[in-house]
Amino acid sequence: MLRSFIDVEPDSHFPIQNLPYGVFRPKQEGSPRIGVAIGRYVLDLAALDEAGCFEGTAAAGRGVFAKPSLNAFMALGRRAWSELRAAVARLLGADEPSLRDNDALKERALHPLSEVELLLPAEIGDYTDFYASKAHAANVGTLFRGKDNALMPNWLHLPVGYHGRASSIVVSGTDVRRPQGQLKLPDAAAPAFGPTRQLDFELEMGWLIGTGNELGQPIPIEEAEGHLFGLVLVNDWSARDIQAWEYQPLGPFLGKSFATSISPWVVPLEALEPFRIPAQRQEPAPLPYLSPGQPDSSTFNIELAVSLQSEAMANAEMIANSNYRHLYWTIGQQVAHHTAGGCNLRPGDLLASGTISGERRESRGCMLELTWRGTEPLRMSGGEERVWLEDGDRIVMSGWCQGDGYRIGFGEVSGRIVPARVRT
Repeated sequence: MLRSFIDVEPDSHFPIQNLPYGVFRPKQEGSPRIGVAIGRYVLDLAALDEAGCFEGTAAAGRGVFAKPSLNAFMALGRRAWSELRAAVARLLGADEPSLRDNDALKERALHPLSEVELLLPAEIGDYTDFYASKAHAANVGTLFRGKDNALMPNWLHLPVGYHGRASSIVVSGTDVRRPQGQLKLPDAAAPAFGPTRQLDFELEMGWLIGTGNELGQPIPIEEAEGHLFGLVLVNDWSARDIQAWEYQPLGPFLGKSFATSISPWVVPLEALEPFRIPAQRQEPAPLPYLSPGQPDSSTFNIELAVSLQSEAMANAEMIANSNYRHLYWTIGQQVAHHTAGGCNLRPGDLLASGTISGERRESRGCMLELTWRGTEPLRMSGGEERVWLEDGDRIVMSGWCQGDGYRIGFGEVSGRIVPARVRT
């Protein structure tokens, strides 16, 4: 098994087999730059590039690592990503002396994670949120339309999605202010304006576009994954009561646009290759532009977990665990459909999966499903109950692939609910 000269715990999310990318800033001094997570450290790619460590790669000497976002590096394409990843893995190898035995370079290039600030990894120009989990769509449809009409007629034929708000995407650890909007209580004759009473999380995963496509030029499904740089954890916070009143007949607006949290580390597709598994069987068969042909359609085996910690709790408690494999529509199908009408994707665009739920109750990926729209409250070990999220609650999501003696992880995406700004 590939090993690094840096000690990495077996349950660490960041072994040498992972090497996720992120943007960081040293807490003491310095400007934002690009790094790679390894164990309890972040490796400064800008410092290594300055030292000539990446000579011979497509990214060398271009200054793309001394940037406050991954966009310039992502735009270089898959060859540059693969070459850089191989170069970093070589430098970190247990038997490679060029970095291991260079104390001065190690001092400049290795920063303890505890001494850096992790920033939003990309300049996200556009954000699309899909609705790709069949169990989630069926549960929500059952709650609002009944079991016989759970899935809308189009759901099994195309990946449903909507255009979200990129400006309110925030990095993990950012507080989320309780949003306000129009609400209409069941017994009220008219709506009122105020803070949401039904604040929810959504367990999702997202992928950043690396290289885009020209306007009017669709991306064939066979080429879709080649445009993807890597995956992140996503919590697409939702105000269910605002959403329920405002979204018909158009897509979500104030009920979704107040905040979307993402993890700071972007796990490249190459790191996930050992964890490919067959995708769900799709019936009816999708139209040809959504049919992957050979090889057969695949997805990834990524474990997902959600924990909640209230102000009264000493520790967070797990309230849900799911898996990326529960997505009905694959990552390639979502990209192919997104561009089928000629939409152009650009480096840094974020596409998210929608809530990822499984068949078991504990695998439901949001409070709406976990509490079955408030009829089955969650009971915490300390006696607290939750139907919706309350002020002071902190939600932590995590994801990982378990290998033989190592773990490919995404770190976490977290956010704490703070009270609404109500005018007095």
